[in-house]
Amino acid sequence: MKIAYFTHSLAACWNHGNAHFLRGVLSELIRQGHDVVAYEPVNAWSLDNLLRDAGETGLDAYRSAYPTLTSTSYGPEADLEALCDGSDVVLVHEWNDPAVVAGIGRLRRAGAAFTLLFHDTHHRAVSDPEAIRAFDLDAYDGVLAFGETLAAVYRRWGWGDRVVVWHEAADTAVFRPPAQEGERRGLVWIGNWGDGERSAELETYLFGPAQALDLGLDIFGVRYPAEALATLRRYGAAYHGWLPNAAAPGVFAQYRATVHVPRRFYTDRLPGIPTIRVFEALACGIPLVSAPWSDSEGLFDVGQDFLMARDGAEMAKHLKAVRDDASLRRSLVEHGLATIRTRHSCAHRVDELLAVVARWRTGAEALSGPLDRSSGPPSAQPNP
Repeated sequence: MKIAYFTHSLAACWNHGNAHFLRGVLSELIRQGHDVVAYEPVNAWSLDNLLRDAGETGLDAYRSAYPTLTSTSYGPEADLEALCDGSDVVLVHEWNDPAVVAGIGRLRRAGAAFTLLFHDTHHRAVSDPEAIRAFDLDAYDGVLAFGETLAAVYRRWGWGDRVVVWHEAADTAVFRPPAQEGERRGLVWIGNWGDGERSAELETYLFGPAQALDLGLDIFGVRYPAEALATLRRYGAAYHGWLPNAAAPGVFAQYRATVHVPRRFYTDRLPGIPTIRVFEALACGIPLVSAPWSDSEGLFDVGQDFLMARDGAEMAKHLKAVRDDASLRRSLVEHGLATIRTRHSCAHRVDELLAVVARWRTGAEALSGPLDRSSGPPSAQPNP
C-alpha cells in the first residue's frame, strides 16, 4: 500500500514526542514493503527550535539512525490533492494546521479513495478541547487515539466505534540494550520542563529522592526556564540541555536507573496513558521507577516491568533498592524487555494499524456521513 502521513515534523523531535513513535512506525512499514511518504509544513515549530538550539548537526542522530526515512516539506499553498495522489491510506496528526486537516477531509468527501484517519497523541482534547473542535473532521473515516481514556472523549463527541485505541510503542530497532554492558552510574531523567504542569511532582518524585540518596542526577530536555534551572541547581542535578531522541539509548546505557514522572493531565484527566519514554526506557534495558499513574489498560506488569511509588518516601525506598540490589535490577530489565518485545514494539503497532485499515477498507467501518458533534467543545484556533 501507499501510506501518506501528515506530521508536524518527522525530522525534528525537539519537544515533539510524536516524532519518536512515527519514525519507528514508518520505518517498520518500509521494512514490510509499503510505499511511505511523510509530509511536514515548512517552518515547523519543532524544527525551527531544534535548529536554533543545536544547529544543522542536531539532525545528525536522526539521519544516522533512520537512513530510510525522508520527509517532504510543503507550504501554505501546497496542492493537497497532489500530495495525497495514489495513497491508499492518509494519516493526519493532530498537530497540523486546521486548514490542512480540513483540506484533506474535503478530498475524502469529494470521493478520494484513500482511508483517512486522524491521529491524536496529546492531552489537548481535555486540556484545550477548543483546539480539537477547530478541526473539521466530518469526512474522516476514523480516529486513532493513543489511549482508552482519550478514545472515550471522542466517543462522547459522537465517533462511536469509529475511534480506535492505538498506543504508542518503542522502536526496538533503535531502542535496545547496549551490545556490551559498561559501567553504569547514578540516575538519569530525559524529559522536558514544559509549562510547569509537573514541577511539584518532579521535586517530590525525582529531585528530592535523588538528592536524599546522593545518587547523582543528570537531566536532559528542553524548555527549562530560569526558575527551573535554579531548582535543578538547588537539588544538585546536572542539566545537559536538549538530547536528540535517537541518541537516548546510548545515554540510558550509562545509568543505573531512570524515573517516569507523568504530566498532570495523564494522571488526573487522561489516566492510563503513559508517555512514550516508558516504552523506550524499558526497551533499552534500564531499570525504571515511576511516579504514580493508573495502568488501567494493563499495558505493563507493574512491580515486575518497573516499580511504582505512591509518594516521595516510597520513591526513595525504590530507588535505594534499585541502587543496591543487582538481582532486582536484572529482574526489572528482563521483565521490562520481555513485555516490550511481546506487546509494545512499533512492529506490533504496524500490525494493529494494518488490521484496522483492512477492516475499514472492506466497508465494515465505512464513512457514514457527517458526525453529530453537538456534545463537543466550541470552536477555537489550536494552541500547539
